[in-house]
Amino acid sequence: MPDVLSFKEMCARFDVTPRTLRYYEYIELLSPQKEGRARFYGPREIARMTLILRGRRFGFSLEELRQWLQIYDQKGTEEQNRVWVELADRQLDVLRQQREELDQAMDDLRALRDQVAKLLET
Repeated sequence: MPDVLSFKEMCARFDVTPRTLRYYEYIELLSPQKEGRARFYGPREIARMTLILRGRRFGFSLEELRQWLQIYDQKGTEEQNRVWVELADRQLDVLRQQREELDQAMDDLRALRDQVAKLLET
């Protein structure tokens, strides 16, 4: 089978645990072909896994990714891309807010560290 990965190969290729891969199947993110108890992942599932892991890296929830992937099957590429832009814009706002909060926490920590360091000098 060209361009088909076994369960073990899929785990190794994407550096995920078997539990993760089974969970993604359980929540319908992935739908491998099954032969008996064996699972095989073709180009569609490999592409979906790439998108899932990229989406997770950007901070999207598994449910958001599941719904977004379903759009392709239900409404096609154009609608999926339109929704992607909306999701990306929203997530960029979330990440921007997190960065501002992190910058503030770092400023506060630096100020406290400097204050304590000054006490140690005296």
